[in-house]
Order: sequence, then C-alpha cells, then structure tokens
Amino acid sequence: MAAFIFLFQNDRAFRRERVFCDRIDSLDKFTDDELIARYRFPRQIILELTNLTKNAIQHPTSQSSAIPAHIQYTVYITIFFLFFNVLITLRFLAKGDYLSEVADLHGISVSSASRILHSVCLALSEHLDNISFPNTQDELNRVKDGFYKIAHFPNVVGAIDGTLIPIQGMSGDEEPNFICRKGFPSINVQGVVDADLRFTNIVVKWPGATHDSFVLANSSVPQIMGRVNGWILGDSGYPLKKWLLTPFTNPKGGQEQRYNQAHASTRNTVERAFGVLKCRFRCLHKTGGSLQFTASKSIKIIECCLRLHNKAINERLPLQAADDPIPILHDNTVYQGNANDGYGVRQTVSQRF
Repeated sequence: MAAFIFLFQNDRAFRRERVFCDRIDSLDKFTDDELIARYRFPRQIILELTNLTKNAIQHPTSQSSAIPAHIQYTVYITIFFLFFNVLITLRFLAKGDYLSEVADLHGISVSSASRILHSVCLALSEHLDNISFPNTQDELNRVKDGFYKIAHFPNVVGAIDGTLIPIQGMSGDEEPNFICRKGFPSINVQGVVDADLRFTNIVVKWPGATHDSFVLANSSVPQIMGRVNGWILGDSGYPLKKWLLTPFTNPKGGQEQRYNQAHASTRNTVERAFGVLKCRFRCLHKTGGSLQFTASKSIKIIECCLRLHNKAINERLPLQAADDPIPILHDNTVYQGNANDGYGVRQTVSQRF
C-alpha cells in the first residue's frame, strides 16, 4: 500500500514531458520560388486559399495546447494558424510523402495531420469553384480557337480521357471493383480539358475496374454536348458519336491518316493535363506510392488536386520539370459497344485534311 501511495504521489516523475514544437512560419522563411517548389503555390495564393477555407476548417477546442489553425499574417487579423493547416495539406499533395513524414516535418502527430488533410481537402473541394464547362458563345469560341491553333482541327470544345489513381488495397466484396486491368486498386478519373490544360468537367467517383465508356455514359457530358455546337475528342476507348470524335482504327488513304494525326495532336492536351496534374501533385502518381486512405477519402483528395491544378493554371504558376516523364495510367481497352452514331460526322470532318 505504501508503495502504491509513493507511486501515485510521484506520478509526474514517470510522465514523459510534453514537447511543444516550434512551428516555423514558412511564409517568412521561404521565398515564393521556394514555396512553389515545396508547396506548389506562392505566398499570396497560399494566403488566399487559407482565407477561402478558414470558416470550414477552424474548429473550437477545449484543450489548452491544441494545434493552432492559422498563423497571424497581418497586425489586424487574429485568426490563428489556419495557414498552418493549409501548408500541411499542400505539402502532402505536392510530395506524396507518407503522412508520418509530413507530420514529423511540421511537428505534429500523424492523427492530427490526417484530420487536417481531410478537412482542408474537403473545404477546398467545396469552396474552390473553378471547374465548369464553357457555356457562353464567347467562351466556346475561345476554346475552339485554342484547339484550332494546335493542329487545325475545327470546332473542338474539349478533349476527354480517363486516368487511374492508385489507392490502398482493401478487403471485402468491393475489392474486385477497384482492381483495374493493370492489377492494382484505383479510382478511374474522367476529365475534359480545354487547350490550356484546364479541366472543364471531371468525374471522380468510379472504381478502377469501370470502363471509360461507362463513366462517360453516366456523366453530365452527354447532356452538356446535347446543347453545345462542337465536338469533343476522345481515344478509341470511347464510342464514336456525333459530338465525340474518335480516331480511325484502320485509316484508309491520306485524308484519314492526316485526320488521325491532327486528332492525336489536338487530343494530346488531355494527356498533358493529366501529366501536369500528377507532376504537380505527386500523391496522385505511382512514384508517390498510393493514396493510403479509404476510397471515399481518396476521392475528395483527388478532386481537391484537380481544383488546385485549375487554380495553378489560372494563376500561370510555373511547374518544375520532372526528372522522368510522367506516364498516364488509363484503360486502353478499345470500345466494343454499339453506340457508334458518328460515322458520318467523322467522315465529313476527315475530308478537311
């Protein structure tokens, strides 16, 4: 009994001292170029993203030593350390590190880093509203002009493709749905882009085993193209339609070959867009491993990266060249369905080449 009382009275002697890490204000430590290299955005844009999400990610706490949510960046603003949360999120998205590495780098626990990551990604996805298909005639004309300058392919309002984003393995009945034809669990992401590599329509919800044509049929793209005068260019994984032009499988003659060449050069914008996206946000690329989260959480992270990509394109931010080319993982299966109602349109267009 005496020993128990002794231990109880000296409990503090057996407790590990709490360590309060000095969280450095990276806005003051790094230049804009260094911030872009580490977090993909310069000082002003990071503060803008912080302000955009502050109401969504600032949580009340009863703890006296909770992780601060916002660094005070002017004399007149006293919202603490929201900027810090945004920095942690951008670092993970940019580098694709293990979450433990990001947590150690910023002096917080892994559980706190995980909470911050998902809350900030959700807030950015909800408040960064910058993915929309052109709907005015002036916007459509600008998009068409941009595509026409590439290879003189007329009347193009978008290029479409899908890409596979690796995620962690899972168990249960849903696992086969996520295993893509390349043999790993993934999310099949569909994107439509303009000539400036800006995403104008995205679908981020289908498991990796889903065929690109199915994703297209269950997206808003067919309804959008029903009221738009123009064409979208896609590869052979998509059905040939009056509004979606695919290449000739077996081109005959010079015109069809030249059509295929112009088609490939113009449609390459979507391949480049996915390449830039994965180079800018390495968490989406296989060199970053895979997204070690559930499918639903991974979907929000992917959507957040797509919206941040558009933000970087709109701000004309530089992207450091990758040491190795970024291959685009997508389903190369040729479409085998019957919904090919664009033969006449494609044949007419090919006569221009």
